Amino acid sequence: MFILIVSGLSGSGKSTALNVLEDIGFFCIDNLPPQLITTFLKLCEKSYKNIQKIALGIDIREGEFLNKIYEEVKSVKKESNTVEFLFLEASSEILIKRYKETRRKHPLAPSGNITKGIQKEIQSLKKIKAQSKDIIDTSKLNIHQLKQIITDLYGKESGNYLIVTFTSFGYKHGIPYDADIMLDIRFLPNPQFVPMLKNYNGKNDKIKKFVLNNDESIIFLNKLVDFLEYLFDKYFKEGKSYLNVAIGCTGGRHRSVAIVEELQKRFKHLKPTVIHRDIDKN
Repeated sequence: MFILIVSGLSGSGKSTALNVLEDIGFFCIDNLPPQLITTFLKLCEKSYKNIQKIALGIDIREGEFLNKIYEEVKSVKKESNTVEFLFLEASSEILIKRYKETRRKHPLAPSGNITKGIQKEIQSLKKIKAQSKDIIDTSKLNIHQLKQIITDLYGKESGNYLIVTFTSFGYKHGIPYDADIMLDIRFLPNPQFVPMLKNYNGKNDKIKKFVLNNDESIIFLNKLVDFLEYLFDKYFKEGKSYLNVAIGCTGGRHRSVAIVEELQKRFKHLKPTVIHRDIDKN
């Protein structure tokens, strides 16, 4: 297993980091007492989900148990696991500003003296910071920039960062409420008006050939694929994890189904989900 210990100063973005890691395939758990790490990893080994990447949030909230983390890491490494530390920090001025904006109390400053709390925390986490392979200063980062940095560090090997769904539908049955991108393809040749084809759906090879094998459809598909490839990268960098592309024709049985089936092939590297919402409707 690859175990990433995520730590850092309160208010520096650890919760955001864990959310990003979860989106790129890590099994994440926050504020787990260090003494339970070995037990937790054994449970993960027995899981049917074949968990290989784990991110554990460890911070000052561990209190007196914090120093136990080093013993646990040694024990975990003995089992041939890889363990790395990620440390997040920010300037005291920025942390104070963030605490004032959220009106939360610093865990080491229950009386409200945030500055003293931050200084205590810096000292308490000094050893963890020294062992960290990667240190991210979030002082000048927004949430999307932080997400991109973490993805670049820990997500590239997964290859699939954006969860994509292609949905076919018929306009006469209403538009999908959860669509992020919606395209009307009613300009393409319609098999509904061909008696020998109308009873088949878009999964049938005869329908696919009719819809796809003409100059208009070929040009449209090539332009659409280029457009989506560009958008997928931009949407992910802007912080989006899930994207539903809805393709609509009149009834949702022929043209939209055939196009979605083709898009699934073109984007097979993303392992998209395919939904044919109205394929069985008249």
